[in-house]
Amino acid sequence: MARPWLTLDRVETADGVLELRRRGARDFHILRAGKVLMTSTQQRSEEALGTLACRAIAPRHDRPRVLVAGLGMGYTLRAALDDLPAGAAVVVAELHEAVVRWVRDPLAALTSDVLADPRVTVALGDVAEVVAGAAAAAAERFDAIVLDLYEGPRPGVGDPADDHVFGAAALARAREALAPDGVLAIWSEAVVASFERRIRAAGFSLEVLHPARGARRYVVYLARPTRKR
Repeated sequence: MARPWLTLDRVETADGVLELRRRGARDFHILRAGKVLMTSTQQRSEEALGTLACRAIAPRHDRPRVLVAGLGMGYTLRAALDDLPAGAAVVVAELHEAVVRWVRDPLAALTSDVLADPRVTVALGDVAEVVAGAAAAAAERFDAIVLDLYEGPRPGVGDPADDHVFGAAALARAREALAPDGVLAIWSEAVVASFERRIRAAGFSLEVLHPARGARRYVVYLARPTRKR
């Protein structure tokens, strides 16, 4: 008989109740409004996102600045750090303080206590605000921006052009927030043609990758600035 799920914590958010559940020593779920957002046993696409983004910049930089959002269970951050040099500075933008607490404990063992890495700084809040701040200050630009959010670009009516992260204006700010040779890496549940048109129109070249074996529907977008500022 399968073990029952134990709720370790639950917090109210504007989008519904956020919960952390555990079954056994290393089997965890994060849910929002009763829907499973992520699990500790299916993380290949998140790891691929962090790896692909940071391998794209690591050979060119001894002290890269990287933005990762959101934190999730820490898998994307762990993969990014594993491909970054000792001199890297990584900002993790996470909307929910509870998620930061969970990754520090009890999820720490899943990622070798990723938030204890001295290269990491946590920015509690909306990643769009962090991107806007970097876009306004050239000295704060990032070599890579890695977006692993609960909801990535969405097809059809769920893909508004004015989305605060994936909309046209937001993508223009992301371009300004990147170093000229930087990379914007985005996790998506599927190919979204309208988003691809919009990100190219915002001044990016685009690679569309399906890196996770057994999960072909997941996509990693790697975008690089093409237009002069």
